[in-house]
Amino acid sequence: MGKIIDISVSIYSGMPYYPGDPGAEVHPSRLISEGAVANLSELRLGSHTGTHIDAPNHFDEAGVTVDDLPLEVLVGSARVVDLTEAGPSISREHLERAGVMGVRRLLLKTGNSVLWSRSEFSKDYVSVAEDAAEYLVELGVVLLGIDYLSVEKFNSDTFRVHHTLLGAGVVLLEGIDLGSVAAGDYELVCLPLKIRGGDGAPARAILIEQ
Repeated sequence: MGKIIDISVSIYSGMPYYPGDPGAEVHPSRLISEGAVANLSELRLGSHTGTHIDAPNHFDEAGVTVDDLPLEVLVGSARVVDLTEAGPSISREHLERAGVMGVRRLLLKTGNSVLWSRSEFSKDYVSVAEDAAEYLVELGVVLLGIDYLSVEKFNSDTFRVHHTLLGAGVVLLEGIDLGSVAAGDYELVCLPLKIRGGDGAPARAILIEQ
């Protein structure tokens, strides 16, 4: 097995979260230092906290929920493309130049990864343009990852990118950290929490060098 690279971000109280979503809170419920027999924490967080999966149900009540996503989509070959010089959004032209035809699981490395070092949510993240979303559906991509909390531009009033991708059954892996990951082909393992009827779920995502 090749080198394992963790592309998940840690969950902690006060971490950045998308405005309007619940913030993450991790508090000790029991502490050995206070006489308990074991340490135990209480978690409060939204289903789209940190590194997470968007299931089609996120924008469609009749869409597939996270517990019914096929594991074959979440595990398998993936390509990381370096688009750190692109922005403020990734366009079809960017993807065509990157040569992503034939790729089933695509992870976009943008300038976003540096934003994880900020304590507050950053509205100026790089997003995915509508024509890029349409192109990815044409190509038959089954999973798209991006290195901040949303593929959609901030404060969208249509959420067309989400509707285009999720409506075509494309699973979204948002909130990954690709800052130290080189462009290339990897094996992706991404396992979200199995939340019954969930619109999404936090996930641990790793890449394995081939």
